[in-house]
Amino acid sequence: MRSRVAAVGSGVFFAIAPGTVAGVVPWSLTGWRTGAAPLPLRVAGAVLVIAGAAVLLHAFARFVHEGLGTPAPVAPTAHLVVGGLYRYVRNPMYLAVVTTILGQALLLGRPVLLAYAGLIAATTATFVHLYEEPTLRAQFGTEYDAYREAVPGWWPRRVRDH
Repeated sequence: MRSRVAAVGSGVFFAIAPGTVAGVVPWSLTGWRTGAAPLPLRVAGAVLVIAGAAVLLHAFARFVHEGLGTPAPVAPTAHLVVGGLYRYVRNPMYLAVVTTILGQALLLGRPVLLAYAGLIAATTATFVHLYEEPTLRAQFGTEYDAYREAVPGWWPRRVRDH
């Protein structure tokens, strides 16, 4: 039952947060109208959009199945999420959103989205530093400290054979 509630809550939060940040706002800035962009940049942009969306969906699924909660601060996880892509970087969700926006910038040939991606990156880094990390430390204690020590926040560590 908890997984079902977490899935519904995560779905709602997905539509509200990343749906707005990586969907509604870029649309309002561009109307999805394309600018002048060479084909290779448009293809690279499409790849980034697809990759960003896939990582975002993966991250939300981890919150539901592993964490038994949502990424929303009002309905946090019961367990620290450390599996999947979270083994390699602590913030794949934020990186996925920025990647998706950068992909849209290339795909549409719209520099305004490059500036917007920079703004989102700075905003999320500040949010993580000032709110999320202290909150996770308070909620999960030494488990979070060990995770934070082992896994980089923003630049994924290389996959190693075990």
